Amino acid sequence: MPGITERPYRPCVGLALFDSQNRLFLGARSDLDGLHWQLPQGGIDPGEAPEEAALRELEEEIGTRKARILGHFPRWIAYDFPPHIARTRWGGRYRGQNQLWFALGFEGEDADIRIDTAHPEFKAWRWAEPEAALAEIVPFKRTVYAEVLPELLKLVRG
Repeated sequence: MPGITERPYRPCVGLALFDSQNRLFLGARSDLDGLHWQLPQGGIDPGEAPEEAALRELEEEIGTRKARILGHFPRWIAYDFPPHIARTRWGGRYRGQNQLWFALGFEGEDADIRIDTAHPEFKAWRWAEPEAALAEIVPFKRTVYAEVLPELLKLVRG
Protein backbone atom coordinates (compact mmCIF):
# COMPACT_ATOMS: atom_id res chain seq x y z
CA MET A 1 0.00 0.00 0.00
CA PRO A 2 1.37 3.46 -0.85
CA GLY A 3 2.43 5.87 1.88
CA ILE A 4 -0.28 8.09 3.35
CA THR A 5 0.67 11.18 1.32
CA GLU A 6 0.55 9.16 -1.92
CA ARG A 7 -3.02 8.01 -1.33
CA PRO A 8 -5.96 9.83 -2.94
CA TYR A 9 -8.55 11.98 -1.22
CA ARG A 10 -12.04 10.55 -0.82
CA PRO A 11 -14.66 12.63 -2.72
CA CYS A 12 -17.16 13.82 -0.19
CA VAL A 13 -19.88 16.36 0.61
CA GLY A 14 -20.13 18.39 3.80
CA LEU A 15 -23.51 19.58 5.06
CA ALA A 16 -24.22 22.72 7.07
CA LEU A 17 -27.90 22.35 8.00
CA PHE A 18 -29.54 25.51 9.37
CA ASP A 19 -32.89 25.76 11.12
CA SER A 20 -35.36 28.66 10.77
CA GLN A 21 -33.42 30.61 13.43
CA ASN A 22 -30.15 30.16 11.48
CA ARG A 23 -28.79 27.77 14.08
CA LEU A 24 -26.45 25.03 12.90
CA PHE A 25 -27.04 21.29 13.31
CA LEU A 26 -24.28 19.59 15.32
CA GLY A 27 -24.04 15.82 15.74
CA ALA A 28 -21.93 13.99 18.33
CA ARG A 29 -19.99 11.17 16.69
CA SER A 30 -21.24 7.74 17.72
CA ASP A 31 -17.85 6.05 17.31
CA LEU A 32 -16.00 8.08 19.97
CA ASP A 33 -16.30 8.29 23.74
CA GLY A 34 -17.60 11.60 24.99
CA LEU A 35 -19.21 14.28 22.84
CA HIS A 36 -17.17 15.02 19.71
CA TRP A 37 -19.25 17.33 17.53
CA GLN A 38 -19.23 17.66 13.77
CA LEU A 39 -21.52 18.40 10.83
CA PRO A 40 -22.99 15.67 8.64
CA GLN A 41 -20.83 14.60 5.72
CA GLY A 42 -20.34 11.61 3.50
CA GLY A 43 -18.90 10.13 0.36
CA ILE A 44 -20.08 10.70 -3.18
CA ASP A 45 -21.00 7.48 -4.96
CA PRO A 46 -19.62 6.86 -8.48
CA GLY A 47 -21.76 8.72 -11.03
CA GLU A 48 -23.62 10.66 -8.33
CA ALA A 49 -23.89 14.45 -8.51
CA PRO A 50 -22.72 16.27 -5.36
CA GLU A 51 -26.23 17.72 -4.85
CA GLU A 52 -27.72 14.21 -4.91
CA ALA A 53 -25.06 13.00 -2.48
CA ALA A 54 -25.85 15.90 -0.13
CA LEU A 55 -29.53 14.98 0.19
CA ARG A 56 -28.81 11.24 0.35
CA GLU A 57 -26.20 11.70 3.08
CA LEU A 58 -28.54 13.96 5.03
CA GLU A 59 -31.14 11.20 5.07
CA GLU A 60 -28.61 8.47 5.86
CA GLU A 61 -27.08 10.39 8.76
CA ILE A 62 -30.00 12.24 10.34
CA GLY A 63 -33.02 10.41 8.94
CA THR A 64 -34.62 13.19 6.89
CA ARG A 65 -34.55 14.91 3.50
CA LYS A 66 -36.67 17.80 4.74
CA ALA A 67 -34.21 20.42 3.60
CA ARG A 68 -33.45 22.48 0.55
CA ILE A 69 -30.03 23.27 -0.81
CA LEU A 70 -29.32 27.00 -0.49
CA GLY A 71 -25.96 26.89 -2.26
CA HIS A 72 -22.44 25.59 -1.82
CA PHE A 73 -18.92 26.75 -1.00
CA PRO A 74 -17.30 28.04 -4.22
CA ARG A 75 -14.63 25.35 -4.42
CA TRP A 76 -13.66 21.89 -3.23
CA ILE A 77 -11.58 21.82 -0.07
CA ALA A 78 -9.32 18.96 1.04
CA TYR A 79 -8.05 17.94 4.44
CA ASP A 80 -5.83 15.14 5.68
CA PHE A 81 -6.91 12.62 8.30
CA PRO A 82 -4.77 12.24 11.40
CA PRO A 83 -2.39 9.29 10.75
CA HIS A 84 -4.24 6.84 13.03
CA ILE A 85 -7.46 7.47 11.06
CA ALA A 86 -5.74 7.37 7.65
CA ARG A 87 -4.34 3.93 8.49
CA THR A 88 -7.67 2.40 9.51
CA ARG A 89 -10.72 4.17 8.06
CA TRP A 90 -11.96 2.85 4.67
CA GLY A 91 -9.28 0.18 4.70
CA GLY A 92 -6.53 2.80 4.72
CA ARG A 93 -7.22 3.72 1.06
CA TYR A 94 -7.43 7.52 1.56
CA ARG A 95 -5.20 10.22 2.98
CA GLY A 96 -8.19 12.44 3.72
CA GLN A 97 -11.26 13.90 2.09
CA ASN A 98 -11.90 16.38 -0.71
CA GLN A 99 -15.21 18.01 0.09
CA LEU A 100 -17.80 20.25 -1.52
CA TRP A 101 -19.69 21.98 1.28
CA PHE A 102 -23.40 22.78 1.07
CA ALA A 103 -25.66 25.10 3.05
CA LEU A 104 -29.10 23.59 3.56
CA GLY A 105 -32.24 25.09 5.05
CA PHE A 106 -34.12 22.67 7.30
CA GLU A 107 -37.81 22.54 6.37
CA GLY A 108 -39.05 20.07 8.95
CA GLU A 109 -39.69 19.86 12.67
CA ASP A 110 -37.11 18.71 15.20
CA ALA A 111 -39.04 15.41 15.48
CA ASP A 112 -38.19 14.75 11.79
CA ILE A 113 -34.52 14.41 12.73
CA ARG A 114 -33.90 10.75 13.51
CA ILE A 115 -30.30 9.88 14.34
CA ASP A 116 -31.32 6.29 15.15
CA THR A 117 -30.65 5.31 11.54
CA ALA A 118 -29.63 1.87 10.23
CA HIS A 119 -25.95 2.81 10.70
CA PRO A 120 -25.91 5.61 13.29
CA GLU A 121 -23.28 8.30 12.72
CA PHE A 122 -24.38 10.35 15.72
CA LYS A 123 -25.37 9.52 19.29
CA ALA A 124 -26.69 13.00 20.11
CA TRP A 125 -27.54 16.18 18.25
CA ARG A 126 -28.45 19.80 18.90
CA TRP A 127 -28.82 23.21 17.27
CA ALA A 128 -25.99 25.68 17.96
CA GLU A 129 -25.16 29.26 17.13
CA PRO A 130 -22.75 28.96 14.16
CA GLU A 131 -20.18 31.38 15.58
CA ALA A 132 -19.94 29.38 18.82
CA ALA A 133 -19.99 25.94 17.20
CA LEU A 134 -16.45 26.07 15.85
CA ALA A 135 -14.88 25.68 19.30
CA GLU A 136 -16.75 22.40 19.79
CA ILE A 137 -15.85 20.74 16.48
CA VAL A 138 -13.54 17.73 16.33
CA PRO A 139 -10.07 19.40 16.29
CA PHE A 140 -8.75 18.01 12.98
CA LYS A 141 -11.77 19.44 11.12
CA ARG A 142 -11.72 22.96 12.62
CA THR A 143 -9.55 24.53 9.92
CA VAL A 144 -11.94 23.42 7.17
CA TYR A 145 -14.99 24.50 9.14
CA ALA A 146 -13.42 27.90 9.89
CA GLU A 147 -12.97 28.42 6.15
CA VAL A 148 -16.34 27.22 4.89
CA LEU A 149 -18.80 28.35 7.58
CA PRO A 150 -18.52 32.13 7.01
CA GLU A 151 -19.27 31.67 3.30
CA LEU A 152 -22.13 29.26 3.95
CA LEU A 153 -23.61 31.64 6.51
CA LYS A 154 -23.79 34.31 3.81
CA LEU A 155 -26.06 31.98 1.81
CA VAL A 156 -28.34 31.57 4.82
CA ARG A 157 -28.45 35.13 6.09
CA GLY A 158 -28.41 36.79 2.69
